[in-house]
Parts: sequence; structure tokens; C-alpha cells
Amino acid sequence: MAIQPSNFMRKFFLECKKAFAIGILPVALLAGCDTLPDSAPTESGVKSAQSSRKKNTIGYGIVQISPDLITLLNSETPPLFSNIAQAPAQEHYNSDRAGAGDTLEIDVYEMGESLFTTRTSSNTASGIARRSNFPSILVNGDGTIDMPYVGHLMVDKLTSDEIADKIRAGLKGKSEAPQVLVRISKNLANSVIVYGDVKLNGRMPLTLHQEHLVDAVALAGGSLHDPEDTIVELTRHNQIATGPLKLIEDNPEQNILLEAGDRIHLIYEPRTYTVFGAAGKPVETPFSRSSVNLAEALARVGGPADSRADPNAVFIIRYESSTIAERLGLPVDSTKPTTPIVYQLDMMNPASFFLAEHFIMKNKDTILIANAKTNKVQKVFNLINTLIAPGMSAGRNF
Repeated sequence: MAIQPSNFMRKFFLECKKAFAIGILPVALLAGCDTLPDSAPTESGVKSAQSSRKKNTIGYGIVQISPDLITLLNSETPPLFSNIAQAPAQEHYNSDRAGAGDTLEIDVYEMGESLFTTRTSSNTASGIARRSNFPSILVNGDGTIDMPYVGHLMVDKLTSDEIADKIRAGLKGKSEAPQVLVRISKNLANSVIVYGDVKLNGRMPLTLHQEHLVDAVALAGGSLHDPEDTIVELTRHNQIATGPLKLIEDNPEQNILLEAGDRIHLIYEPRTYTVFGAAGKPVETPFSRSSVNLAEALARVGGPADSRADPNAVFIIRYESSTIAERLGLPVDSTKPTTPIVYQLDMMNPASFFLAEHFIMKNKDTILIANAKTNKVQKVFNLINTLIAPGMSAGRNF
């Protein structure tokens, strides 16, 4: 036979529950909130950390996303290849200049007696030009060649016509009306190196056609990946210019003329952004398109989580150009090209959705969706419920 709890016992457990709840609730709310785990700070937490010298050791600033900010960011000048040192335009027309390691083909035509050919019955006729061919004369490391009957000639950085004039001058008085033709058959000095994320790595000779950056990529078989995810690194005279291949394709002024000795390195760097905090799905996400705006970036991860996010505080964390930071009135370290900035968007304002469509994401951006302040209180109540549930269950059994 089941034992029924007395009225006394029922009252005893009810009073215990009241005392337990009343005693632990203030302590949990005051002490427990700051010790419970969280996926992200609240809006006030981000702002208080920004104003604290102890916490804000990198010196980031917070900027509200506004129409004026969108205009400023859209006016930002991208990394420019056109800023790298370039030779005068006319030097590109004379691209057939000899240099160390090149191979020359030289033809000498002589009238009458020949210095270079043996006299035979077939070439004794008066007025017949005799051709002597030197198919592979190597330009020495010091930029010189050795030519029979002429001697040591400096040909470094000379065109084929200028080399021919030098040889003809050297033969004057030794040969009858010599005519000289020179062709640079293997032009190593007047070439560029293309390597990295292309189909054909190697040396590419420059021609009188005047090849540009995009030409070099095309002649190397093209990039192995999308131009938005391909970084072009151009090294010239100890200077380096870097930017996406897409930038060069879309801006003709950045598709600069190549110069001898240029090194073009293509690097595959897939663009991604990262989402943390009270999001539907915290994850690193690839762009997968040429351009992604903030609205699209949030939608891809499910947007702010209804149950725990503070839509007033969507933050975009970025290392921005120091030029932009200075124009925003933020402190800038003159020795550093970038400055950390936190952009804030209030998604409770419908106008912010229009701004989000024009805020363009950049590679390695981080989106932080702040937690709502009520999250910790809810967690405390859940904890209290977990602690007192066994006692309440036991009381019902008496």
C-alpha cells in the first residue's frame, strides 16, 4: 500500500523550495552572470573594452556604418601597380637589346676578297657578295662578344642594329664594303619570369609587341584559379607591387608594361570572412563570388540568432588602410600601413539593411554578432531550474 505524504511534509518541502529560490536567486544573478560561458561579448562589453587602455592594446576604434562611411570606403584607392618604378615609354620600343647570356646570330656579307670564307672557283666572280654566318656567338658575363678580325666588343644593352654598326666599323679597312646583320636568337636578358599559380612556369621573352602584365599571365597559360582569388606579386628593381589579378583586368592603367628582369609571382589566396558570436552558424566562409556585401555575408550564416543575438550590435572587424582611418579621425601609427577598426551596424534600424547592401566585404574580415544582455540572465535561470528541479520533484513524491 502506497504511503501518502502528510500535510505537514507537503508544507515543509514547499517552504524549502521558497527559501532555496529566494536565497540563491540574488547570488546567482549577481555573481553567476559574469562567470557563465559566452560565445561573444555584449555591445557594452565591446565599447568598454575599446575605451580601456589595458584591454585595447592594439588601439582599435569603433565607427558606425553610415552613408558617408560607405562613400568614403568606396573611394578608397586600391594597391596600384602603376606606382611602381617604370622606365620611360620609349625604352619599351627597343626591347631587342642584348645582355649577358644571350646568343647572337651574325651574318657578314663581303664584296671581293672575303675575310671569313675560302676562295673557290664558284665565288671568284667580281661583284658577287659572299655571306659568312656565325650562328651562335654568346654574350659573355661582362656583356662582351669576341668577333673574328674585330676582337673584343662591348654589346651589353645594345640593339641588334647598334651591334651590327659596331662590327661593321671594326671590319672597316679589313674587308671590302662589309654588310652586317645581327639577330638576337636567344634573348635571356630581355625576358621576365612568370611562376606560381599558372599553368606554364618559366621564362618569357619580351618582344617588340610590348607585353603587359595580363599578357604575361595569358602567355603562361592563365591562372589556375579565379582572378578574384589570385594575387599578382610583381618584383621590379627591388620594389614589390601586389594586388588581385581581377584588379589588373578591370583597371587598364594597372596593366602596366613589362620590363626586362621583372618577376611575376601568382599566388592562390582564396578570400574568406569569419563569423563569430551569436550567429546562426559561426564559420569561416569563402566568398565564392567576385564581390560579397555585408547583407549577403550575414544571410549566408543564418544572420543573428533570434534567441541570443543583439541585432543592435553587428560588428565588422578589419585592418583598414591607415589613410582611411586618418580620414575617419582615428589615431594612426605613421609607421604602419593599416589600422584596426571595428565597424558597427544597427540592424534594428531598417535603413541599415540598405547600408549593408553597399558595405563590401574584404578578404579576412571578421563579423562579430554581440550577445544580448538577457542571455546571461536566461542562463542563470536555467541553472537555477537545473539545481532546484530535483528538490521539487522529490517534494511532489511526498
